Amino acid sequence: MLREPIESGHVMIARANRSVRFPASFQLVAAMNPCPCGYLGHPKIDCQDSPQQIQHYRRKLSGPLLDRFDMHVEVGYQSGDVLLSNDKAQESSAQVKQRVIDARERQSQRQGKANSRLDPGDLQRYCPLSPDLNRWLESVMEKLALSARAAHRIIRLARTIADLAGDADIQSSHLAEAVAYRSLDRQRSQ
Repeated sequence: MLREPIESGHVMIARANRSVRFPASFQLVAAMNPCPCGYLGHPKIDCQDSPQQIQHYRRKLSGPLLDRFDMHVEVGYQSGDVLLSNDKAQESSAQVKQRVIDARERQSQRQGKANSRLDPGDLQRYCPLSPDLNRWLESVMEKLALSARAAHRIIRLARTIADLAGDADIQSSHLAEAVAYRSLDRQRSQ
């Protein structure tokens, strides 16, 4: 049910006599446990689930739905000393905010809209990849069995990473970072 609104930015409600289209532009942030019991990969608590149970649990997220997420990030266990530490972050929230404002301004000046709103036809114009990067992405697509939709999302995300870094062109490090944020694709291909 979420696939079309995520992609199109609207939702259609159809009844017997008429259809109504409503705007539904939103940013979806979702979370899930690594397994049914929640302890897979925990350094101190053993997971109680069988590999079959874990596989069944993860299959609840279809490939077409996962394709529509720009990022799949695995957040590992954090110890109490890390979570409760009073150490200041390397970059303050104000600094991050300014980098985001600057990146959005670059996007607006370059293409008149956010990178997330670029359609596949805009990608070659605003997110060109060098021939070497194109070949590398093609090999990643083959290895991970990525769809064209997932590849387009990777390119958009690489463009955003480059904008946050203040770089005019997408570099190999930006593309590699964008691919690294697709952890569920990597797990599905294994």
